[in-house]
Amino acid sequence: MKMNNFFKYFSFYALIFGFFLFSSLNLWASNEKKINVKIACVAFYNQENLFDTIDNENVNDYEFTPNGPNRWNSMKYKSKLEKMSYAISQIGLDVTPDGAAIIGVSEIENRGVLEDLVSQPSLKKRSYEIVHYDGPDRRGVDVALLYNPRYFIVSNSKSYRLHTADTTFRTRDQLMVSGYLFGEKIHVIVNHWPSRSGGEMRSRPKRNAAAALTRSIVDSLYRVDKNAKIIVMGDLNDDPFNESVAKVLGAKKNASEVKETELYNPFWKILDRGIGSLAYNDQWNLFDQIIISAPLLNAPPSELKFWKAEVFNRDFLIQQEGRYKGNPWRTFAGGVWLNGFSDHFPTLIYLIKEVDSQANEN
Repeated sequence: MKMNNFFKYFSFYALIFGFFLFSSLNLWASNEKKINVKIACVAFYNQENLFDTIDNENVNDYEFTPNGPNRWNSMKYKSKLEKMSYAISQIGLDVTPDGAAIIGVSEIENRGVLEDLVSQPSLKKRSYEIVHYDGPDRRGVDVALLYNPRYFIVSNSKSYRLHTADTTFRTRDQLMVSGYLFGEKIHVIVNHWPSRSGGEMRSRPKRNAAAALTRSIVDSLYRVDKNAKIIVMGDLNDDPFNESVAKVLGAKKNASEVKETELYNPFWKILDRGIGSLAYNDQWNLFDQIIISAPLLNAPPSELKFWKAEVFNRDFLIQQEGRYKGNPWRTFAGGVWLNGFSDHFPTLIYLIKEVDSQANEN
């Protein structure tokens, strides 16, 4: 055998031996103490105008009626429900077999559209339940929470109204839902802050006011329990570095900066990598964020703890051709029905908890 072949075969068998030795050590260690890990997916998804076809009184929803400019009829509504339910059904499946345990949603018209959504074939077997309050938004869109009762048990909910100096201004309420996820108390605040209509700078005070309201809800929870596990989620209509999120809400970019009763925003660094949840004029923004309290960041392994965050930008949600190629595949663009999903990608975080399976068996 030539010398170079000898070294090639020696290296190969050494590698195989090393692999089995490493595997044996791991197996021996795992037999000493078996650890079972529970993982929960918590998500947010802007539904982009999930309206029914009915012209409701006192709501500016004519655009989404059969006679309105979008010619919003039963066929289009059914297609929208099928697409949105399928998208929701896929969130978190990479890690958890039942997908998202908790999903905050925005741009939904009423409870009826949510009942239609969760009863679609893609979602029906999960038996998602709904928390929703009618808000004052002129277009009639609200935020809401969907949850799988196998994993999350709701104990309390409340809707908070945003009041500003402009008494004619009406926007979405903020929804706070408390409950038990894998037996641990958590609080979820679902938001859809005021839009950038009229320009980012001109509309900024309204989002700052919304951020101040969210911050006051967070502070009230912290006053009751300094170890409160809080999740702030929503379409904030601002990026993580904007004043409303970074300063008024006080969501930090780096985990090392987060002190007691403060907040951590894992989506700031995701945006730094050029990943967004919506695109405008060929520029990505990450308005759809999920922000966590310090106790979720610093919890011991035996408690619910933040693991990782991501933008759920799967290929089937992306426009594959035309002017908007590469952007989220939306329902309408330029008055044309594209029969897509939403102009926003979903965002999600995973919470993880170690469970001693041997202790459970005894």
